[in-house]
Amino acid sequence: MTVDLLPPQVAAAVQSTGMPFRVVPCDPDFADTFPYCDKYGVDLQDAANTILVASKRPRGKLAACVLLATTRLDVNHRVKKVMGVSRLSFASAEVTKKVTGMEIGGVNPFGLPEDLPLLIDSAVMEREEILLGAGSRTAKIFADPRVLSGLPNASVVEGLAFVS
Repeated sequence: MTVDLLPPQVAAAVQSTGMPFRVVPCDPDFADTFPYCDKYGVDLQDAANTILVASKRPRGKLAACVLLATTRLDVNHRVKKVMGVSRLSFASAEVTKKVTGMEIGGVNPFGLPEDLPLLIDSAVMEREEILLGAGSRTAKIFADPRVLSGLPNASVVEGLAFVS
């Protein structure tokens, strides 16, 4: 396990779960999910993305959502309903970096602010192992998806994402 590849808050959070995980280095040019899976031979069905969403009405509500790379986040219906907002969009790269401290291509559910809701699509929990960002574009984390359910403010949500 090479936790020295992880930002300190990510390393502390993933280690605090007590569950096994592994960290692997990543070429930053291939940090986005599709190029990474293609280059390193990982099945897209085992890759999970963490996406920050932000409400527009009312303004200022945020949530981090974890979904499989083979699905699309149901922002306009399911996520909006779960968050209790009337208008919602994806957070900008700047807002994502400010809130999570992580770069796009490396955002993951570990080390997020404890008051930030973490919504996990139920399909993620059905995989044996998932690939996650590592907080930067230079590493990835592989773990049993059960590691997610014990994180602060985590909720597993049926139908959070759909196959497009």
